Amino acid sequence: MTATLDLLKTRRSVPPALLDEPGPDRAQLDTILTAASRVPDHGKLAPWRFIVIAGKARAKVGEVIAATFAADNPDAAPERLAQERARLTHAPVVVAVVSRAGPHVKIPDWEQVLSAGAATMNLVIAANAAGFATSWLTEWFAYDRRVLDALGLAPTEKLAGFVHIGRAREVPSDRPRPALDEIVTYL
Repeated sequence: MTATLDLLKTRRSVPPALLDEPGPDRAQLDTILTAASRVPDHGKLAPWRFIVIAGKARAKVGEVIAATFAADNPDAAPERLAQERARLTHAPVVVAVVSRAGPHVKIPDWEQVLSAGAATMNLVIAANAAGFATSWLTEWFAYDRRVLDALGLAPTEKLAGFVHIGRAREVPSDRPRPALDEIVTYL
């Protein structure tokens, strides 16, 4: 248990540009995604799903991102388009977590959204526990319907984020964290 608590107390994100090969193989990824799916889920709705973007798919989705950016920014410099094209190519594996929250007679939308967030965080923690580094990001394209359509999201689905997974080339220094007396109230 000490190792688990140490991981939780010291976990930090590693920017995708600092993530290298190798990423998790299929068996490791299945274990990570199994752990990711073990979250509170009132009503057993599984109000989330995962899209694994690896190998050539990273560049294929990058083309969609770059084309979408270019459509909205016709004067964009080639360097900027290259940056957009490379968004998902730094880490060897990227997992898009999709929130499928929707109307339900007994389970509020908010609980379903929280479950998707919990699944995303479990994914991050499971990948870290398996020896990988991660970064959970959204960026502009996580909210662009054209990109979401290209990823196969239904009109009612939203993206909780992209979790980039790989080996850390370097671990950035930790950022300041809030002091407990600033964020905790005992009644």
